[in-house]
Amino acid sequence: MAVLNEEQTMLRDMVREWTDNESPVTAFRAMRNAAPAEGFDRDAWGKMAEMGLAGIVIPEEFGGTAFGYLSLGLVLEQLGRNLTASPLAATSAAATAIVLGGSDAQKAHWLPRVADGSVVAALAVDEGPVHNPAKITASVTGGKLTGTKAFVAEGDSAGVFVVAATDGLYLVDGAAAGIARSTRRMTDARSHAEVRFDGVPAEKLDVATQAIVDRATAATCAEMLGLAVQAFETTNDYLKTRVQFGQLLSSFQALQHRMAKMFTEIELMRSAVEGAFEAIDSGRSDVDQAVSLAKAVAGDTCKLVSREMIQLHGGIGMTDEHDAGFYIKRAAVLEAMWGNAAYHRERFARLNGY
Repeated sequence: MAVLNEEQTMLRDMVREWTDNESPVTAFRAMRNAAPAEGFDRDAWGKMAEMGLAGIVIPEEFGGTAFGYLSLGLVLEQLGRNLTASPLAATSAAATAIVLGGSDAQKAHWLPRVADGSVVAALAVDEGPVHNPAKITASVTGGKLTGTKAFVAEGDSAGVFVVAATDGLYLVDGAAAGIARSTRRMTDARSHAEVRFDGVPAEKLDVATQAIVDRATAATCAEMLGLAVQAFETTNDYLKTRVQFGQLLSSFQALQHRMAKMFTEIELMRSAVEGAFEAIDSGRSDVDQAVSLAKAVAGDTCKLVSREMIQLHGGIGMTDEHDAGFYIKRAAVLEAMWGNAAYHRERFARLNGY
């Protein structure tokens, strides 16, 4: 488990209090029912930006706080607990590409607008139904980008795209002519869009595609951690109050064993996820391995806990009136995003020479 400094502890506690009071799961349900085109509540996103959350990975000179990726992970974990719909994960990953690989002009133009929440940024990499960065056909000729990206998170509202082409990452203005967006309705009721680029002006970023994908993957793991923690806590509370056969469900040893297994798996997941963020912040050479380890563990654990949440709630867990369905649906999408557990186990083995 990561050792937090005073600023990180205060940030975590502030966001936890805000999500519990201002963005509970009922707020996500209301957003789901209203179905805004952007896939999130813009008022809530504005408040998050006012708290400085949109600029966590952006340098202070461009309006950010430069708190680093561990701090970003702490925030995303708290948002994941209550399934808060926000573009923070996608925006932070795309903003990092600009921070690490953008020119001075690109940074000055985009980063302040991302930091104040007025512009949503999106990372567009995959072109098929599963994560496969080795199969990219989008290309740039004469400064014009052509290609199609499938299931781009926050693609419906993005004001700027960081797009993977055959020769690296490119920066694309979301308002440029030649961009066509088609909303993809996913089970988690969040923003996912197919984005087509037809001869769109694009500017090269001097940063490796995989380095940014690794940071996006780590951000996804943080949300999965928060989701798993809250699913466990909600289930645990239910077992302590639900009476069956004249006894509290929590008194049955078989159920105690299942909860104990989930608890230990979540603790292992936390260590792996926080380890990935620490590797990123310290600039270690094994960031790729740390991220794949985190995503593999997170995928397995999130799947286990979200399914047990439904099983241990019984019939009510199968209804839309209960929140359990929201957790398992979001968990399924996050597991597939940036590669599932099987993909990252294979990648981890390959990185270690197996």
